[in-house]
Amino acid sequence: MKWIYILLVNIWAFYLMGNDKQKAKRKEWRISESMLFFAAAIGGAFGAWLGMYTFRHKTQKMQFVVGIPLLALLTAAALWTMR
Repeated sequence: MKWIYILLVNIWAFYLMGNDKQKAKRKEWRISESMLFFAAAIGGAFGAWLGMYTFRHKTQKMQFVVGIPLLALLTAAALWTMR
């Protein structure tokens, strides 16, 4: 069951990165950075990380370049201990 959750939250985080990039291009109302980090913090860090580089979004912001991989490491550690 945890793997289904992890899969879904990573898909959601990936989607949020892509959606925010599209909104940025169209100069529309954006998804907040705190929401992007929230999605990563609840288990979607790998999806957010993949989305950052797939859509070339937030890759110039140091808090994302450092923070998202750090959250991915924490997620991996949590999953490792729950196996």
